[in-house]
Amino acid sequence: MRRLLSTLAITGSLLIGVPTIAVADGLVLFGGVKSGNQLSYRFDFGGDRNSWDRLRLRIGPKKMKLAAMEFIVRYPHYFKGSFDPDKVEVRVGGKKGKKVPLSEVKWDKDNHVIQIYPEEPVPAGKKVELVFSNMRTSNSGIYYFQVSIQSPGDVPLARYVGTSVVSVN
Repeated sequence: MRRLLSTLAITGSLLIGVPTIAVADGLVLFGGVKSGNQLSYRFDFGGDRNSWDRLRLRIGPKKMKLAAMEFIVRYPHYFKGSFDPDKVEVRVGGKKGKKVPLSEVKWDKDNHVIQIYPEEPVPAGKKVELVFSNMRTSNSGIYYFQVSIQSPGDVPLARYVGTSVVSVN
């Protein structure tokens, strides 16, 4: 009986001591990214592994401190999903916001980067949503999608906006 009780006590303390990750529609706790740098995200169809879905990366108005003539999205090398450059959108004002005409979308598979070029710069201080329709998700896991912008002007430097900690079920 003593052995059973001690085994239960040890097992219980191990289970309680394991850190967990909580995910709730784009809100990630203990994700490894400072809360001030986290961008929210959403899968429209559940974000199941190895399935077709629509991913929305959301940039709040406080993060859009400068106008953007280019959006740069970097994702990890172990993300094995795919993107459809013809089905990428930029929306100003959120999900039901105005769709911005794009001049070009480049997907560099080798360097794990998607570059999105609006026809006109997206103004500063606006809520922006990068929408990736017809996207194939990867295996189950957590993936860091880093978003940067390039603002119009003389010095073409990419400025970090934030990171979406994307969880695929």
